[in-house]
Amino acid sequence: MSNPGALDLAAGLGGKIEKNDVLSAVEKYEKYHVHYGGAEEERKANYTDMVNKYYDLATSFYEFGWGESFHFAHRFKGESLRESIKRHEHFLALQLGLKPGQKVLDVGCGIGGPLREISRFSLTSVTGLNNNEYQITRGKELNRIAGVDKTCDFVKADFMKMPFPANSFDAVYAIEATCHAPDAYGCYSEIYRVLKPGQCFAAYEWCMTDSFDPKNKEHQRIKAEVEIGDGLPDIRLTGQCLEALKKAGFEVIWSEDLAASSPLPWYLPLDKNHFSFSSFRLTAVGRFFTKNMVKALEYIGIAPKGSLRVQDFLEKAAEGLVEGGRREIFTPMFFFLARKPLVESQ
Repeated sequence: MSNPGALDLAAGLGGKIEKNDVLSAVEKYEKYHVHYGGAEEERKANYTDMVNKYYDLATSFYEFGWGESFHFAHRFKGESLRESIKRHEHFLALQLGLKPGQKVLDVGCGIGGPLREISRFSLTSVTGLNNNEYQITRGKELNRIAGVDKTCDFVKADFMKMPFPANSFDAVYAIEATCHAPDAYGCYSEIYRVLKPGQCFAAYEWCMTDSFDPKNKEHQRIKAEVEIGDGLPDIRLTGQCLEALKKAGFEVIWSEDLAASSPLPWYLPLDKNHFSFSSFRLTAVGRFFTKNMVKALEYIGIAPKGSLRVQDFLEKAAEGLVEGGRREIFTPMFFFLARKPLVESQ
């Protein structure tokens, strides 16, 4: 996984948004969310615009802090964050039973860190579906650098309306991505349509757990912080995801919140009480340096105006994620493996 430097961060801030328009985009993005008077219905109705703005604004920060794979991971003691992320991706490939030469779809692929890792691990061809032009451009560049541009590619499209024929893929997976969908059933139905009969879909979903109390104001605040900091229209309960899968026609083989069995807390990299040299940029000290660096870069005109505002809402998200994890009301790794029946029920 690559870790770009300060100038790479500055150059990528805002993605495909014109540099002079970044501040305006930040303001428009913020207004979708509860803290700024936004409503869930508006976020769902405008999810394409909201999520695109989010990833144009946040991708460089993610790559600067996390590398090429923007997700959490089940983690063992003595295991580095980078090692756990790779193992988390390999686990997904093994659960899907991927075989060399198969055609696989990554739904909501980011800049393609997982698809490159899974393709090399399983010797499969992986197509990354993404609706963000900046992430696709960056992903293609990284595919070329990694030498996987012959087996891995990207398609720019909305995962609610996939541009693929029915029964196109041998396997489908999503890593912390379909949480951006305004409607889980609609998204899972599209995945069901493009998956070959008898084959499987696996995912890590961001969910509120059964411990979440929608009447608890603190729980509501934490949920809202995660939504604004991570470009989410809403965060579903684990049971709602399973219901949507079954409604779409899938047979759920097994499901589990892997966060519950993780020897190390999944949110440890963002915990201000934790320090690590290997993931220094994610620590409280590292984030403090990043914030001040962005402030300086924005002041001298290298980074566009509004960059610090993005850093601020990402910091809010980190706080919400840690609190949600500690209280066990939120998980980023509700795992499920589901199969499309060989013969569809009438």
